[in-house]
Amino acid sequence: MARHDSDRPTRLSQAELARAQAAAAGLHAEFGPDDDGEWAAATGAGERDSLTDEPGGVRLQKVLAAAGVGSRRHCEELIGAGRVEVDGEVVRRFGARVDPQRQVIRVDGRRIPARGDLVYLALNKPTGVLTAMSDNRGRTTMADLLGNSSERLFHVGRLDYDTEGLMLLTNDGELAHRLTHPRFGVPKTYLAEVAGPVPRGVSHQLLTGIELEDGVASADRFRVVEQVGERALVEITLHEGRKHIVRRMLAAAGHPVTRLVRTQVGPVTLGSLRPGATRPLSTREVGELYAAVGL
Repeated sequence: MARHDSDRPTRLSQAELARAQAAAAGLHAEFGPDDDGEWAAATGAGERDSLTDEPGGVRLQKVLAAAGVGSRRHCEELIGAGRVEVDGEVVRRFGARVDPQRQVIRVDGRRIPARGDLVYLALNKPTGVLTAMSDNRGRTTMADLLGNSSERLFHVGRLDYDTEGLMLLTNDGELAHRLTHPRFGVPKTYLAEVAGPVPRGVSHQLLTGIELEDGVASADRFRVVEQVGERALVEITLHEGRKHIVRRMLAAAGHPVTRLVRTQVGPVTLGSLRPGATRPLSTREVGELYAAVGL
């Protein structure tokens, strides 16, 4: 029997195929080309959120990709799975337009750094560098390490002139303020080389509280990393920010510090960053910092 043209299978266009796939999943999709020449999909009225598109806004998946969340395709999958919120509302529309300068965007409940003008850096401060952006006495400052990029940045907290290790720098004023405010109690971890040996009772003394001239101070965690002869390496974590607090606590416990390195601030670790070098914080690290201070 001769086969008529009407019996031949019809090749679906890309848009028709996508509609068929959406229908098979129980969704009705509307399609239209976005400003990048790609196809954007929006769920039908039964699934549509109440978020109003921002005039002149940027497509949500593009904002997520620019923030380092993942590829555009991966970001679309996150949106489709209901894992993205804008101003507290779950958004499932791939073509939703948002204002990253003004709106708060979260993935899996964690805020992302959506604003393109914000900078977040980790710096490994060497000894002999002042925690400042300028000094009228001509001492080396962090601005000397950062070069031209230091003009719009400020440091989060301080490290003593002779203390080395992790410093955070940003132009995000709200985050910096909260990270340094005692109310939020962001923990900081240090490695200290001290006079040894360190007896077991020192740990209990530091954890329960040790008397200083300006009041009692206590550590959140303390452990002896290693001991060799009259030298010991200890790790101490605390959320207090009083001046020289780690040095004063260990000296009061009978183990003065000969070298002090800050290795962690909240969720951000120093890692293998070499002295004097900087690196940008990852999207995950910034999101964890936001979470640590309730943003």
